[in-house]
Amino acid sequence: MTAIVRLGPDFARWDDLLALILDAFAYMDGVIDPPSSAHRLTPALLAAKAEAEIAYAAMEGQTLLGCIFCRPEAESLYIGKLAVAPGFQGRGAGKLLLVKAEDLARELNLPTLRLETRTELTGNHAAFARWGFVKTGGHAHPGFDRITAIEMRKRLS
Repeated sequence: MTAIVRLGPDFARWDDLLALILDAFAYMDGVIDPPSSAHRLTPALLAAKAEAEIAYAAMEGQTLLGCIFCRPEAESLYIGKLAVAPGFQGRGAGKLLLVKAEDLARELNLPTLRLETRTELTGNHAAFARWGFVKTGGHAHPGFDRITAIEMRKRLS
């Protein structure tokens, strides 16, 4: 059974979590420009990110299946670094992580979830749309004169 657990100071597997994120995002290499910010992460930066934000892992026993990082904003709960290990994709761990984010947003009285995904990742756009997200905007990363990422939001009922 998959459990969703909060990542806190007692979590000691930052190396494993970084490896999971890099494995999950590897398909983006050579597809998106600029490259994923995941390449700049370190175990220490992940630990600091989990302290500054609200992070969860999907686990089956001691096996890390995925993660999500949540950051409260004025009107939304921003979700980032949603990652599921390639061998576990399509089995529901990502959906469980998003449901946890929805529950957190409701607890914080935030009416929407917000995320950003790269323009080239049309499969991600479709997956998020199936989960109730709609495109609400786009922006260019510094140094680019084209839209490199789209914003999507999901209104919670």
